[in-house]
Amino acid sequence: MEQLNKMKLEKSIEILGYSVKQRPIYGLKLGEGNYKVLAWSQMHGNETTTTKACLDLVDYLQQTDQGRAMLKRLQLQLIFQLNPDGAVRYTRLNANKIDLNRDAVQETQPEMTTLKTVYSAFKPDLCLNLHGQRTIFSSGNSNKPATLSFLAPAANEAREVTPARLIAMQLIAKMVNEQAVSNQWGIGRYDDTFNLNCTGDFFTAQGTPTILFEAGHFPNDYKRLKTREFVFNALLSCLNSVSSNQYQHFTAEDYLAIPANDNHLRDIEIRNVTIVNKGKITISTIFVQFKEVLQQGDIHFIPEYAGNDPQLKGLKVIYALSKNQTKPIDVVESSTKIIKHLQSFIDF
Repeated sequence: MEQLNKMKLEKSIEILGYSVKQRPIYGLKLGEGNYKVLAWSQMHGNETTTTKACLDLVDYLQQTDQGRAMLKRLQLQLIFQLNPDGAVRYTRLNANKIDLNRDAVQETQPEMTTLKTVYSAFKPDLCLNLHGQRTIFSSGNSNKPATLSFLAPAANEAREVTPARLIAMQLIAKMVNEQAVSNQWGIGRYDDTFNLNCTGDFFTAQGTPTILFEAGHFPNDYKRLKTREFVFNALLSCLNSVSSNQYQHFTAEDYLAIPANDNHLRDIEIRNVTIVNKGKITISTIFVQFKEVLQQGDIHFIPEYAGNDPQLKGLKVIYALSKNQTKPIDVVESSTKIIKHLQSFIDF
């Protein structure tokens, strides 16, 4: 809400509902066109990148001629933080330790009631379900992180291409076509296993095209500033497409050609490490993964041991042979001890 206040939009902001801990769930409605888009972010409280991109989007729509023209063609209902309790604690789950994205059918949580109430009242033509994903995800079987990933959720167990799902596929293909990927980053297609408890699957099953956005990692950008920019561009592309019908020549095949998300990446790959495992000493490659932890109001990246599976790949590669390792690392010890040992001769 602090950022919204800075944008001088207080009079436009609505309280749509309240969380378990009675924190307000804020919404903003913009535009006057016939085509309606409902977008919600941070149903997982520790996925903040898309929320920031939504703030950028609001600024663009309000402050530019192109944005104001777009708002004459559509209506946008934004929910900035569906899970404000999780946002405060920087946790995926809500205050009742429930994953809101598994509560669409049973509707046991007040946050899900708020979303479904807004959905029923607003009657959107398109839903945008905005998330973030960890650094482990790649674009296909590559070393490139899936900086953006998308999903056109299924409407049934058979994962048929229903009319609503086809529109989502076409829009995703259009967004991907307009992203200038490079050898540093890529785009992924998120897993489409059907689960009616997930909001994307649930709304698609109601006949509403729904797109899942996943804001991923860009190399060396742990604050996700570049990712924020890419999400903003994708949102803008999506809204422009639906407000001008510039997506219908794309096909389901174009969507399915997007490389599937894989999860074999880890933050750091350390090669040529001397390890000991149950008395056996070998030279191995080991991996380190950062865990995001909220400490005194700031996000800290805490390294954890992530195994030595040879199928994994590191976003950053360090060669241990030149680092003066004095004794083997016992990989059956705790992660804390392994990391402490690593940091005695490697700076990461």
